[in-house]
Amino acid sequence: MKILVVNGPNINMLGVREPNVYGVKTFAELEKCLFEWGKECGVQIKSFQSNHEGAIIDELQSALGSFDGIIINPAGYTHTSVAILDALRAVHLPTVEVHLTDISAREDYRKVSLISTYAEKVIVGKGFDGYRQAIEYLTGKVES
Repeated sequence: MKILVVNGPNINMLGVREPNVYGVKTFAELEKCLFEWGKECGVQIKSFQSNHEGAIIDELQSALGSFDGIIINPAGYTHTSVAILDALRAVHLPTVEVHLTDISAREDYRKVSLISTYAEKVIVGKGFDGYRQAIEYLTGKVES
């Protein structure tokens, strides 16, 4: 099984960006966890991060026929990108939306997720552990 993990803008700044909100762990630490959890679950993980909407769309489109599921933290694009939503719909793979923080408990403009209209599961406010839960969900979902 192969899972594509896509992280949107500013996730590469974890550990530096608002540590009081996002914590002090870095993006490199997140990727290390992703690969370890993937190995534990017998899953091949590809991690991709971009600050550019078009690059995210290109990566999602490349998942068609190559991956069994997608985990996406669209970050700031959660609330604005119909194009990312359309790319997810186009590849039609099981998708889990993950957010490090609980977006429903934050600023009003962060409470609406376009991606949630497509994702079959949404995990918020669990920090890095949300990604582990997403891997476990997809492995159970696809294998059943």
